[in-house]
Amino acid sequence: MTLADTNVLIDILSRDPVWYSWSASRFAEQMTFGPLVIVDVVFAECAGGFASAEDVAQALSDLSVERLAMSDTALYLAGRVFREYRRRGGPKTNVLADFFIGAQANALGVPILTRDATRYRTYFPQVEIIAP
Repeated sequence: MTLADTNVLIDILSRDPVWYSWSASRFAEQMTFGPLVIVDVVFAECAGGFASAEDVAQALSDLSVERLAMSDTALYLAGRVFREYRRRGGPKTNVLADFFIGAQANALGVPILTRDATRYRTYFPQVEIIAP
């Protein structure tokens, strides 16, 4: 199982001219190890490019991406990491999507497929990151 970050899915769904090849290759590679999964916040971040929730769900289903409910442990960790982020001077006042994704990956002990690894490496150093 691998947790997919929004940027990789958008690269694939939009056939991004710069990142499609890398994202699609890594996505296919990770599928050989088990399912690619997302948390609800990734669904929400993908939604901007679609006309309806059904269209988002269908696009993700076509990629064989599964949605996972977040555990209480992961949600708690996301909140704790956000508090640390704020303590370090982070300017955002809402828990960041990356914190939900990273916390779920941490709680499950699975890697994250992303092309934006900095925040994950900073706040979830124990999670394996698959990134360029």
